Amino acid sequence: MSTVETTIEVDVPVSTAYNQWTQFESFPHFMSGVAAVRQLDDLHNHWIIEVGGVRREFETVITEQLPDRLIRWQTVGGDIQQAGNVSFERLDDRHTRVTVELAWEPQGLAETVGSAVGLDTMQVKADAARFKSFIEERNTETGAWRGEVAPSR
Repeated sequence: MSTVETTIEVDVPVSTAYNQWTQFESFPHFMSGVAAVRQLDDLHNHWIIEVGGVRREFETVITEQLPDRLIRWQTVGGDIQQAGNVSFERLDDRHTRVTVELAWEPQGLAETVGSAVGLDTMQVKADAARFKSFIEERNTETGAWRGEVAPSR
């Protein structure tokens, strides 16, 4: 497994940052390589990614979700195995720290080498920076889902 973690501070309230992150279908606007995300229901999303000319599809399930604090997910089918979470920390009324953690299983030589030299880390950091620009330029979320998902134990 390869793991990646990055943190970025955004100049919006915690609820704005969190609400935007619940709008999975907006991810192609700030995540490079994400061609589409289709929300199937409150817990499941279908992803299509295209990186280096390779197209992959997979589904994720939200395993835990706490408004303004955390979204945790894992894959449940498809071409990729990954799990991760994004956490939100209120710094003050107008600033939020967003931390993205991702664990994934590289497949094949190109992904294994890319991960070994840190290309996955650079990608996640660049996506976080694009999220910052996206949400700060809008200064409001495109929608929100405030439901809570309790972790299954």
